[in-house]
Amino acid sequence: MAEYHVENFGCRASRSDGEAIASDLRRRGMDPAPHSAAAHVVIVNTCSVTAEADRQARAYLRRVRRENPNARVLVTGCYAQRAPQELAALPEVDAVVGNSHKSLVADLALDFAAQPRSDTGTNLVPLSVLVDDRFAHAELASLPFAADACQTRPNLKVQDGCGNRCSFCIIPTTRGHSRSLLLETCLDNVRRFAEQGGQELVLSGINLGRWGRDLQPAHRFEELVDAILRRTSLQRLRLSSIEPMDWSDDLLLLYREFAGGEFPRLARHAHLPLQSGSDAILRRMHRRYRPWHYAERLAKIRALMPDAAIGADVMIGFPGETDALFEESYDFIAAQPFTYLHLFPFSARPSTPAWELHKQDPVPARTVRERMDALRTLIVEKSRTFRAGFVDRELSAVTIEPLPGGATLAMTDNFLKLELRGELPANRMVSVLVTGLTADGLSGAVRDAERVTEDVSCSRPAHPGAHPTQAALLY
Repeated sequence: MAEYHVENFGCRASRSDGEAIASDLRRRGMDPAPHSAAAHVVIVNTCSVTAEADRQARAYLRRVRRENPNARVLVTGCYAQRAPQELAALPEVDAVVGNSHKSLVADLALDFAAQPRSDTGTNLVPLSVLVDDRFAHAELASLPFAADACQTRPNLKVQDGCGNRCSFCIIPTTRGHSRSLLLETCLDNVRRFAEQGGQELVLSGINLGRWGRDLQPAHRFEELVDAILRRTSLQRLRLSSIEPMDWSDDLLLLYREFAGGEFPRLARHAHLPLQSGSDAILRRMHRRYRPWHYAERLAKIRALMPDAAIGADVMIGFPGETDALFEESYDFIAAQPFTYLHLFPFSARPSTPAWELHKQDPVPARTVRERMDALRTLIVEKSRTFRAGFVDRELSAVTIEPLPGGATLAMTDNFLKLELRGELPANRMVSVLVTGLTADGLSGAVRDAERVTEDVSCSRPAHPGAHPTQAALLY
């Protein structure tokens, strides 16, 4: 039987696509390989939000071809959409399929499995390049939601594309305009996951808070969250990244109702992209909020949920970011109740307004590194202070996978990595007593073994054809 491997790069929405492709291949008779070197077909699901993301994808392609010269290698995702000919020119690549044609990846993979490369590495099938700059609503629903009893914290992508047009961002080009999965389709997917024993599900999207605006009739994102919590039996819902302006008062009211108790059904976790704490830089980025507005949202979230994890994306070195503007951003971040940050350097993307700004007023690479180091130091201390507040307290968590030495990796509802004593199966909701800190998380023990949710039988890995820890721990 032919075997596949899916390697995912980038955001949760991208990983949701990769999980759906893997699910489709299993349904149609292919088996997941234990690793890429053993696969007949390797599918590389790329990101292209930065030049570093592109570089990582190319490095992985070289490694796959070196370790598995006879594999057929298919590249999809945002890099494939943005620069298909660039990828097609690489000797490691057999096919390039953009986001616009992602629903055809499984078909092409099955064709490749039937016609592998020869022992000399010769490509027996002409290289395919399937990319279009048009995106349709039908394409969003064409990838099946990959969720069964073997999935731990899977991603349900309910929205794709973005219309914000931030000056640094290539996503409108690689993902198209904003489009939403129908409400009833979303609910059917959640019900199926819950009925099969799933515990925690993560709603994801490229601009998640815009869900429903394009539907007829139009809906608001909080309507989707409300419907999932009231019309399904899902144990825990986690929301992925949501823009500051989409944290409405109605959405916060749902947290007031569903984020309490011993086992919160709505995870106490908020991720709001910030990018910069400088008003001048936010204006150059064409972001749709000001620092005061962002701080107001965070204050409401923290007042409502004192124990919630609060995170942000922060971009360092946007063109024209002077020392004074960085200090303004640093001071703003220091004053906010962040518990973690995703830091990344500005990366000039062709065909964006910031591409020209970078030519005119770049920030030196050394300066960018120094600024990132300063923010890392700041957030390490903030994170440790936050985590220390939970020692000797009880938290709710879902188990993810075994760890060496007879322990279990879990994730608390407020987004803290937890090392549990003893081995537990994945995908079980547990109440734990926190006993200490680890380098980047917590340690603890199950408080009451009698109250652990029922075991979910599973005969294969939790994330077939992917890396479980990477997929499980992203917000």
